[in-house]
Amino acid sequence: MNGKEKKEQNKGGRKPKANPSIHRYVFRLTDEENAKFLTLFEQSGMKVMAHFITACIFQKPVKTVKIDMDAVDFHTRLTNFYSQFRAVGVNYNQIVKILYRNFSEKKASAYLFKLEKQTAEMADLCRKVIELTQEFEKEHLQKQ
Repeated sequence: MNGKEKKEQNKGGRKPKANPSIHRYVFRLTDEENAKFLTLFEQSGMKVMAHFITACIFQKPVKTVKIDMDAVDFHTRLTNFYSQFRAVGVNYNQIVKILYRNFSEKKASAYLFKLEKQTAEMADLCRKVIELTQEFEKEHLQKQ
């Protein structure tokens, strides 16, 4: 019984830090300064304002990341369009095989002639998409 009583009793709670932050400083900002400060804080992406302030005071590098939602939206739509374009190519191959398998040479050639006209229109559309993509990249995505 004496051995158990001599052990330190657990007081509960957190273990104290080795180097606690006990010094506190207070400063006041005008409305304009506060708006600028909050903008910088949001751009930094940090979650804790105290960490942001200490990083600014001690000149630690503060990273700001800007995400251009227009560019992200453009990339998403272009990716979807590309997948649809590939699906059309797969369907094109399947149609050609079915035409030669199910129809006579003369009838299959007539249908392929119509299909060829549509393919030429699709190629023109593809060229226009490539031009628009290059124009968008040149105007909006070039790093400055």
